[in-house]
Amino acid sequence: MKKTIILLTAIALSACSSLKTNSDYDPEINFDNLKTYAWIVKQTDKPSYQLNSLLDGRVRASVDKQLQLKGLSKTDTNDADILINYLTQIDKKVNIDTFNSSFGYSPYYGAGWRRGGSIQTHTTVNEYEVGTLVLDIVDRQSNRLIWRGSVADTIREKNTPEERMNSINAAVIEMLKQYPPNPEER
Repeated sequence: MKKTIILLTAIALSACSSLKTNSDYDPEINFDNLKTYAWIVKQTDKPSYQLNSLLDGRVRASVDKQLQLKGLSKTDTNDADILINYLTQIDKKVNIDTFNSSFGYSPYYGAGWRRGGSIQTHTTVNEYEVGTLVLDIVDRQSNRLIWRGSVADTIREKNTPEERMNSINAAVIEMLKQYPPNPEER
């Protein structure tokens, strides 16, 4: 019984997910032949400055784990079949919701009784942020992009490092469900 409750809770939570994923790929690539990967070495003018090294470490660890579960091995850049890179983006969004409400009856009862009251218009404006994680897979030999996946979600305040890591893991897992592309689609 306890296992059933846990399973139903997990299904209900996954159904409520607001993660939006997308992917694109080169249909001429045989993804089954790709066995090794490495991260693209980022070139910067200020090598000592990292915008968010905590986020960087979490994204890399999550991607590494998922790619290894898919059978890819991490190796040196010169020996890798594919190179991996990611970028993040935050967009501000605005949600405007307007609705009308009517309430009350006319205080005059009798032959002239009718519905009365007033109509009020309510408008709410909510500003929120949507975070997007884009993962690129590049063929090392040709230096061509062969697969791109993205995942977007409303940013919610995460208070602990564990909550932040869980959020990143969920996003990476959902995005990499589309890698490698389904053989029937190729």
